[in-house]
Amino acid sequence: MLKNDAWIAAMAQQGMITPFETQLVRRVEGQPVISYGCSSFGYDIRLSPKEFQIFRHIPGTVIDPKNFNPANLEPASLHEDENGQYFILPAHSYGLGVALERLAVPDTITVLCIGKSTYARVGLIANLTPAEAGWRGHLTLEISNASSADCRIYANEGIVQLLFMEGDPCEVSYETRRGKYQDQPESIVIARV
Repeated sequence: MLKNDAWIAAMAQQGMITPFETQLVRRVEGQPVISYGCSSFGYDIRLSPKEFQIFRHIPGTVIDPKNFNPANLEPASLHEDENGQYFILPAHSYGLGVALERLAVPDTITVLCIGKSTYARVGLIANLTPAEAGWRGHLTLEISNASSADCRIYANEGIVQLLFMEGDPCEVSYETRRGKYQDQPESIVIARV
């Protein structure tokens, strides 16, 4: 069953989402922002300003998820103007960011992370990823720019929506099996095998 705003707010009080906004925030200090916070059946998390990295083509190299070479990633600069803080994701490229909010997923819940329509309309695609039952930490976010133009990705503003789905208790949670991405810090965690 997909969980609603009342359930999300109650679980946030128990530490499921930190920090937590009780409703969608659309303006900060009078300025419009890409919304974040609790919605009817989800929670829009923010992109942390701490780190964003972009995959760069290095001739002669192949990205191997079993033996990932961090040299394939290049840090992106954090920019700021009257619209806010942002990173630039070049056209037809792929980047990794990290969520500002920390999650602690209950044992009967799996969270799906999906893209926000504001970004989808300009060609940014957030990979659909799960946070499994018992997972904790800051999500590493995978974003691709399918457009032919460079695109701003705003820090401290909404980046993806989380959907919380409840099921019967599992026999082995992410925590009990000691998942390799457990307790991720507020920094990018690269592919592990």
